[in-house]
Amino acid sequence: MAVVLGCIADDFTGATDLAGLLARSGVKVSLRMGVPDEAPETADTAAFEVIALKCRTIPVADAVAETRAALDWLKRAGAQRFFWKYCSTFDSTAEGNIGPVAEALMADLGASQTMYCPAFPENGRAIFMGNLFVGELPLAESPMKDHPLTPMRDSNLMRLIAPQVTGKVGLANRLTVARGAEALKQRLSDLEAEGVAHVVIDAVADEDLQVIAEACQKMPLMTGGSAVAMPLPGIYLREGAITESAKRAAPPEIGKGAIVLSGSCSAMTRAQVADYLPKAASYKLDPLELAANGAQAARDWLAAQDPDAAKIVYATAEPEDVAKVQAELGVAQAGELVEAALAQLATDALDLGVRRFVVAGGETSGAVTKALGVTAMTIGDEIAPGVPWTWCESKGEQIAMTLKSGNFGSVAFFTEAFAKLDAMS
Repeated sequence: MAVVLGCIADDFTGATDLAGLLARSGVKVSLRMGVPDEAPETADTAAFEVIALKCRTIPVADAVAETRAALDWLKRAGAQRFFWKYCSTFDSTAEGNIGPVAEALMADLGASQTMYCPAFPENGRAIFMGNLFVGELPLAESPMKDHPLTPMRDSNLMRLIAPQVTGKVGLANRLTVARGAEALKQRLSDLEAEGVAHVVIDAVADEDLQVIAEACQKMPLMTGGSAVAMPLPGIYLREGAITESAKRAAPPEIGKGAIVLSGSCSAMTRAQVADYLPKAASYKLDPLELAANGAQAARDWLAAQDPDAAKIVYATAEPEDVAKVQAELGVAQAGELVEAALAQLATDALDLGVRRFVVAGGETSGAVTKALGVTAMTIGDEIAPGVPWTWCESKGEQIAMTLKSGNFGSVAFFTEAFAKLDAMS
């Protein structure tokens, strides 16, 4: 199938978020974990192709190299429109990686301008006068200010993006967006004439996303959170770029064994873990214990559980506890120990008969999918906005997996996830 839109995401949960919103249209969406080894000319491609990378916090040069390789694969697959997806909380540092990747992709595509819109009103992310809000709080006053890898201490997206890029940065504010797609196109054209290459666009409601998508859909490169891409399938269907033949198939049959693996320490994930603990057998990972003795105790616990029973293994902890561990082990080692343990437990769970996996946290999702050898996913129904079930293969077995960004979903998300899967079966 001809690829209409080629997407690159900077982490695995963000990729499933984007793929899930695109799949709301009913069109088949293919999610690939890393740049595929298979040549795109012979691959079974979908109208919407999403390549998930794990490049949000790696060195800038590595992030640029990986995303350029993904772009090359998508171009050879036939895509002519592209989307660079990052988190709706604009997770990055003054060095990158959002801006440097955008400029590298622009250069490869010969694009003189791109746009930035991480807004996701359905999940409480809004941009007004260039400032990003999480719920009613400015980004810099939200829990993201204490993120262990990308603490967000400024809410203004122009100030955040400017140190990351070489081109000029500008704003198309809500007053322009409210006047419609033609007004926004004119604003973008005026800014381009002034040499502005990077344009932050305000959005506070879903109707703003439709306006932005209409105005920007013919740009060689769009960038943003997943929500601004959500209107694109409808636009492409209306224009005839995709047809009804691109619709997705029914889900496969999946075994009953289930597990939650949580490495995220976000505020919402902490609430979700607390909600699920009374409903499931549980094991809490202690990074200090992992450093001293490895993951064997957790593996032994898992082996003793009923594969079909509800269970959760988690390293989710309060910020002060995370800070203490990081002070003793270092930020990188603490994270790597948890990721390695959860990845090992995922493969153990598969060997024990588990076929349904809920994974919380971007870094954890990357580690788990890699350990399970998952290279491609087909997107199913959403559990919560931006969090779909996916179908994939691991060691020759069909499995269901959902990769949840830390702050997404309701408090009862884990319970709702398995209920949704049962309803789809």
